[in-house]
Amino acid sequence: MKTTLLKSEDYTRAPWKNGGGIFTDIADAHRPGTVVKNWDSLLWRFASTPIVAPGPFSHMPGIDRLQMVIGGRGLVLKAGGQEFDEREPFTTVRFTGEMEIVTELEAGPVEVVNLMARRGAAEIELVALKEPGERALPAGTHLVYAPSGDCGIRVNSEEFLVPAGCTLEIELAEASRLTLVSGLAVLGSIQLAG
Repeated sequence: MKTTLLKSEDYTRAPWKNGGGIFTDIADAHRPGTVVKNWDSLLWRFASTPIVAPGPFSHMPGIDRLQMVIGGRGLVLKAGGQEFDEREPFTTVRFTGEMEIVTELEAGPVEVVNLMARRGAAEIELVALKEPGERALPAGTHLVYAPSGDCGIRVNSEEFLVPAGCTLEIELAEASRLTLVSGLAVLGSIQLAG
């Protein structure tokens, strides 16, 4: 097991693919040997962003996306006849980057986290850990993000404190156990294909 604490002051900011806002890049991975890191070389990205006004999402062909509201409430994503309901915080929705999505804000601005991956390159999962308890983690990369206040976790028998706004990146070579000891955490899991 390898762990790295990603501090909020070290996160990078960049414009949305469509230029409509700014996202905070918490962690990402690109194809090995990539010289210029861009959307074309991206394997996966975990990021947060405010949505302050209704509008279109970026078009991201070949990208699978998971999203969760972590601040505010009342977000609805509309795509043709489909609706993705994120009105309640910490509800995960899954959609593809090809979908033409427009946001509706029913109760003002929100803050969301996104976990996205190139289709076929990785399997992803995004869940909120709200109650103390244990869960199995497969081999892969796991990101434990503390969206509001410090959170305490245990991986197998090792304890960690994740400060508010920071993320613990956990690289697992084999299946392990994660226990939420205290606080609230958002867990993003990535398993690369092959």
